[in-house]
Amino acid sequence: MEVDCADSDIDSDSHYNNTDNNIMRKITLIIVHCSAVRPDQQSSAAQIDTWHRQRGWKFGIGYHYVVRRNGSIEPGRPEWMVGAHCVGHNAHSIGVCYEGGLDIRGRPADTRTEAQRCSLRKLIEQLHAAYPKALIVGHRDLNPMKDCPCFDAAEYADLQP
Repeated sequence: MEVDCADSDIDSDSHYNNTDNNIMRKITLIIVHCSAVRPDQQSSAAQIDTWHRQRGWKFGIGYHYVVRRNGSIEPGRPEWMVGAHCVGHNAHSIGVCYEGGLDIRGRPADTRTEAQRCSLRKLIEQLHAAYPKALIVGHRDLNPMKDCPCFDAAEYADLQP
């Protein structure tokens, strides 16, 4: 089934523009994650925010964006704020998370829907335009103990600097 990516809801005016703030970060990485939930579970930005606050994270959600199964993109932390998604790399990265990453038995799997693939691609293209020198990697590329995002981020090789 072909999905029309033109319907992807990406609000680039409100969340991308970190020039509205006095804090400018040098972004060298765009890190793709999965939320590690099964197909029968959900993980909205609000839910992830709650989970992260329950873990004691003062600023809540550690990701900057969450891509839902229906392709909608929800904002997390503002881009100007340091994320909490990849130890040792948060200060210079943007974290993008897609809802899913586990099969029905709880095993790591690429569970992205066509709508998610489309929206994730568009979001990464927009982030690449904003941060053209940033490498696009999966969490597992920086931490080999992780399966996340449960697919090879090399599929974005055409966007690499």
